[in-house]
Amino acid sequence: MSLAVAYARAQLGLAAPLVVIETHLTPGLPALNMVGLAEAAVRESKERVRSAILNAGFEFPCRRITINLAPADLPKEGTRFDLAIALSILAASGQIRADVLPASEYLAELALTGALRPVKGILAAALAAHGAGRAIFCASGNAQEISLCEDLLAHAPTNLREVCDHLEGKALLAPIPHTPPLPTAATNHPDLADVRGQFAARRALEIAAAGGHNLLMVGPPGTGKTMLAMRLPGLLPPLSPAAALEAAVVRSVNGSLAGTTDWRQPPFRSPHHTASAAALIGGGSVPRPGEVSLAHLGVLFLDELPEFSRHVLEVLREPLESRCVTISRASRQATFPADFQLVAAMNPCPCGYAGDLSGRCQCSPVRIARYLERVSGPLLDRIDIQVEVPRETDWLQHAADERLESSAVVSARVTEARRRQLARQGCLNARLGASGISTHAPLGREAAALLEQAFARFRISPRVYHRLLRMARTIADLAGVEQVSAGDVAEALGLRRMDRQQAERQMLYGG
Repeated sequence: MSLAVAYARAQLGLAAPLVVIETHLTPGLPALNMVGLAEAAVRESKERVRSAILNAGFEFPCRRITINLAPADLPKEGTRFDLAIALSILAASGQIRADVLPASEYLAELALTGALRPVKGILAAALAAHGAGRAIFCASGNAQEISLCEDLLAHAPTNLREVCDHLEGKALLAPIPHTPPLPTAATNHPDLADVRGQFAARRALEIAAAGGHNLLMVGPPGTGKTMLAMRLPGLLPPLSPAAALEAAVVRSVNGSLAGTTDWRQPPFRSPHHTASAAALIGGGSVPRPGEVSLAHLGVLFLDELPEFSRHVLEVLREPLESRCVTISRASRQATFPADFQLVAAMNPCPCGYAGDLSGRCQCSPVRIARYLERVSGPLLDRIDIQVEVPRETDWLQHAADERLESSAVVSARVTEARRRQLARQGCLNARLGASGISTHAPLGREAAALLEQAFARFRISPRVYHRLLRMARTIADLAGVEQVSAGDVAEALGLRRMDRQQAERQMLYGG
């Protein structure tokens, strides 16, 4: 038979569209022509495929070979089509059976020796293949990722010859077992008991973890802001298998799913403040996920928040609301999920010591105002909790304080509060819409009056008003009560430091 068909998958964002590889052999001068919008790495596969076929013990046909990658209007990039191209050539030349190829999909790069090498995004392709009812062949280096897919028939041969022997029935390959690892224990994370003192900040961290709220910590250097942020993952419950697989797909597309031992833990990303907007949001000629997508269903920590470029910080505003990122290019468009929890830390002034008891700050009010203005009001509106982390003079006394709770104790309360939220409304409080707030966070007369008074005094926006209600709902959930009280609202108001300072500046200077 001079015509053969094999299946592979392209990569378009998190999608893995099917690519049909059609190979036709005709008499004529030996040549290999490839059509179907193949980019440079795909066109170069002809040399890899030729050497791999010869070194695997097969003959490369001395005929005119035409390879079509369909659909022709879909861009194809990368080395993921090597194995499928080689198999279609062997089937078209009659060296292996052509009728068994369409039952599976083949994604692997070929070495010149015929060995198979792993490719990025194999997890998205495997899920798509499973949905189409086909098996999948991949390199052994991708086997660990493939094992996360349940009920998927997959094989991980080491070279081209093993694939052909399996298809011919000469030496069958064992399927990759579905053995997802167990959740990583919370003890693998830094313990909250290591943070001495800072009880207000510890409480804010617990509320943020329980409701999925965004958090900003403001204070002088060395007061524990970064320590607190690094301990947030230890307070969060493990992801469900479905949610963990969703987050793993993003890392697989990025090529950063090297291991799977911690796949049930919410991701924690901490980019440097020199990161560009493209690094944070995603981009490139071939769209790739950025830090906000790699932190999907986890935490994005931005240390030294005002040191980030103003433009970089502003691009966070839309993902914080829409929970996704769409990257558009002339030839393609890709949408990545970005349902992350933002945690940030900053100093109160350029030197870092404004308001510190040491009196070391020499910054003028104008300089401090310019420093704080690097973080815009619209972005601050989207950060639910804004807490002060001051320098404590008696922190040495807390070193021997046995009352400091460990991450395990706080995590138990967080897990129970999240269970209440999911049972009541199906989502965390930070994801509640306006109608959901009215239904699930009703206020009593005293609580409503207190919130109305704060709305007028601090001149807060309607967005902040609803975020205060969500925080109060979380505080009530941590207490295990259904009715949001005036005390819950008062504590939520106390967690909006920047709003209070802005109102005080306006009353002092006017405006």
